[in-house]
Amino acid sequence: MVWSSRVYAATVYAVASKSKGPRSDLRVLFADLVRCETRLYNALNDRLRERHGIVTSQYEFLYHLREHPGSRVADLAAEFAIGIGATSKGIDRLERHGWVARQPNPADRRSSLLVLTDDGVCLADAAERTFTERVTELVGETLGATRTAAVAEALALLRTALEHDQIGMPTG
Repeated sequence: MVWSSRVYAATVYAVASKSKGPRSDLRVLFADLVRCETRLYNALNDRLRERHGIVTSQYEFLYHLREHPGSRVADLAAEFAIGIGATSKGIDRLERHGWVARQPNPADRRSSLLVLTDDGVCLADAAERTFTERVTELVGETLGATRTAAVAEALALLRTALEHDQIGMPTG
């Protein structure tokens, strides 16, 4: 018997609710968050690599630069809570492919402003369609609109609190 992801998720939820009661153990919540993030990221990597020759982190950079032209490497590092060195290396790769260009920053000679090239815009647009399609399959079809909205609201609240207090920021 082939189950849809929605039926499977509803069944798992019902079994978990009956056998364990509410899932309030924060260790379990943490494990679920991390494992879901890893599996979603890997699934998106696979689809983006297959269709566009990029991985999720590259898509995220391209998308961010499309929405925020003129960002600096430091801006991306802060947005994604990763080190400046790792961010710079990621941008170097995108630049080598001709998808991103560095321009002089008139306000600070020590940094560059990042912009997508025309090829970068085309790639970002195409990859966004693939990304949205796959996230809809994996999250939207499993949770449904109401649960997806509730999860999104809860995670946005948690992210806002962590970012406000600068928790989990890289040290280098």
